[in-house]
Amino acid sequence: MAGNTYAMAAIYGDGTDEDKRHRRSRTSYLEYHYTAKHLEGLISKHDRLLEVGCATGYFGFHFADQFREYVGVDLHPPHIERFREKIEAHKMDHLSCRVGDATDLGMFEEGSFDLVFCLGPMYHLPARERETAFAECARVCKQDGILAFAYMNRVGVYTGACLLGGLDGHYPNARANQLILEENRDDARPDSFFYTMPEEIEAVAARHGLEKIKNLGTDFSIAMRLVDRMADDRFELMKPLYDQMTRYESCTGMSNHALLICRKSVASL
Repeated sequence: MAGNTYAMAAIYGDGTDEDKRHRRSRTSYLEYHYTAKHLEGLISKHDRLLEVGCATGYFGFHFADQFREYVGVDLHPPHIERFREKIEAHKMDHLSCRVGDATDLGMFEEGSFDLVFCLGPMYHLPARERETAFAECARVCKQDGILAFAYMNRVGVYTGACLLGGLDGHYPNARANQLILEENRDDARPDSFFYTMPEEIEAVAARHGLEKIKNLGTDFSIAMRLVDRMADDRFELMKPLYDQMTRYESCTGMSNHALLICRKSVASL
């Protein structure tokens, strides 16, 4: 069982904030937009898809017309309650959701899904539990199936904090250097948010028989304040740069959030 279950309840509350997170700011929108863009083309009509950390169903509904069956799992019961209400309201019978834990997917049989998306849990799992979640996601995915893992980069996050917080003198500081750069933990919420880097997350995937397809950024906190304050016409001129940054792996380590997409290798089993 994930060790921060109670912390998640404090962070996400009744689930209403998660419903509108992609509308909170331009940078929040960019994370969702580029995550969806990176996942495009991976799903086919015959696929059975598991989303671990489904929250209130943003991606389930975004891709609802592209798969045969979708199952969402989330640790936070209010998220599942809200997701179920939306499924019933939209009469989406091929979508379902349930409370569950990324570190224990024992309710699902081995190799029972064509695709497994894990688009939230890695933000909240320390290294040991991250390994367990990778193992469970790999177990329930079919051979040659596709898996996607969202995660947060410590260098991208902290660079943004130093640039944006440098004006008031808060960042950098010795405590944040220790927690973020050495312990891979958030300095404000060290028991709730955990970081890694692209090479490290790829190494975890390889240990569980997963071959990288691509590993790309989805947002970049170094430009966050600038982007959120831009006039609409200036933001339109910024979009081609974001397209470039999210297209090349040379930029991934400087992203705030990123997405690793893998294939379950038959050869490694």
